[in-house]
Amino acid sequence: MSTLTNAKNLLSDLIARYRSQVDYLAIRLEEAEGTNILLRGNKVETLSEDISIGGQVRACHKGGWGFASFNRLSSLVERIEEAIAAARLVGDEETLLAAIDPVQDSRHLPMTGTDPRQVSLADKKALCSHYAELLRSVDRRIATTSVRYGDSAQQVIIATSDGTLIEQSWVDLEMRFAATARNGETVQTGRETTGSRKAYEDLANLDLQVQSAARRAVDALALPIVKGNTYTVVIDPILTGLFVHEAFGHLSEADMAYENPDLLEVMTLGRRFGSSDLQIFDGAAPAGHRGSYYYDDEGVPATTTQLIKDGVLVGRLHSRETAGKLDEAPTGNARCLSYQYPPIVRMTNTWIERGSTPAADLLGDIKEGVYARNWIDGMTNGEMFTFAAGEAWMIRNGELAEPVRDVNLSGNVFTTLADIEAIGDDFDWDESGGCGKNGQSGLPVGCAGPSLRIRNIVVGGEADEL
Repeated sequence: MSTLTNAKNLLSDLIARYRSQVDYLAIRLEEAEGTNILLRGNKVETLSEDISIGGQVRACHKGGWGFASFNRLSSLVERIEEAIAAARLVGDEETLLAAIDPVQDSRHLPMTGTDPRQVSLADKKALCSHYAELLRSVDRRIATTSVRYGDSAQQVIIATSDGTLIEQSWVDLEMRFAATARNGETVQTGRETTGSRKAYEDLANLDLQVQSAARRAVDALALPIVKGNTYTVVIDPILTGLFVHEAFGHLSEADMAYENPDLLEVMTLGRRFGSSDLQIFDGAAPAGHRGSYYYDDEGVPATTTQLIKDGVLVGRLHSRETAGKLDEAPTGNARCLSYQYPPIVRMTNTWIERGSTPAADLLGDIKEGVYARNWIDGMTNGEMFTFAAGEAWMIRNGELAEPVRDVNLSGNVFTTLADIEAIGDDFDWDESGGCGKNGQSGLPVGCAGPSLRIRNIVVGGEADEL
């Protein structure tokens, strides 16, 4: 991946030539190569290796933005002039971009094991076939299976009219497994997703996880459906990570706030959302996670941003524009999925900090409640959320009791944060995240947290007969 390395001088020359025509000009070049494999049952639906080279131009003039993408470097001048013309056409206010120090740097996110580019397509397909066979072999009631593999290596150069010129590269891997079991009219699904920016080996030794996904689907066929009610619920670190990302993290993205006055009023800095034990962070600076990087796609250095401190909202996530418009510091959270999309405000690695309650004590004096771990899927609509737990048990008199199925947890994120009764002293990362926003789906992120005990959670299930 050396095609872009010789482009730095060209970008610097073009920035110097055109910078006087607009308030801000940025060019991002990208070279990417990757593999995608999808097996459904014993059939191969996708088996591809792709290489792409392209770029984007962003121009801002009097607050108006122009954007153009391209996949031929020879058309770069034409795209620059298009982006500038568009920005000058729509701009009629003031360009507000938070100031940053210009950076000249070159960084590669190191791997700790085998680079997937060193593994043949045949070997990757064989790994997927092995996992697919494992899923099917667990039980004859497994009706359908799917195995999805993806890897991507990206090299990016960003040049801006502020004087920033950076080059960075990384490799990302992800696998998803699903098994659906059927017994008559009853259908249950078990899923596992995992990812890494460290080594191919992280995806090559997952037999136990794969078998566990299928076994959960089969076991759930015989489980009773949870009785729908409002319960005190204890969730494991993986569900905590999903909750903090989906339910709270998106509301912390400043473009969501400044475009929505009602949400901006709700997300007022200084407002209390939880107990003094609650600490929430987002940041790309912690190394080794799928949302980690050195610079965002505007060339802003990665940071760690505290969103909630001692239960009080103290921060939010920014691009340079949202930081400028809200008169706050940039946080390095402007990200784009590829050169085809403009950078927008996105989470990186989002987590709730561990607490002081021993995790084993969280069930404590709960007379009747639910313990939920892992997740199957989830959705949010503004401040409302619904998550489907991967596994669940009833809690009776402070002890785990019978397992149950079809456990859907729902509520209002702000009420739920206030209803956190205890924060466990355990902590775990979930590297399975592929986040979607504004048509840019599958952006790698990390999520983490401790186990939580939360009162007044609505648990959907089977209604009691009248």
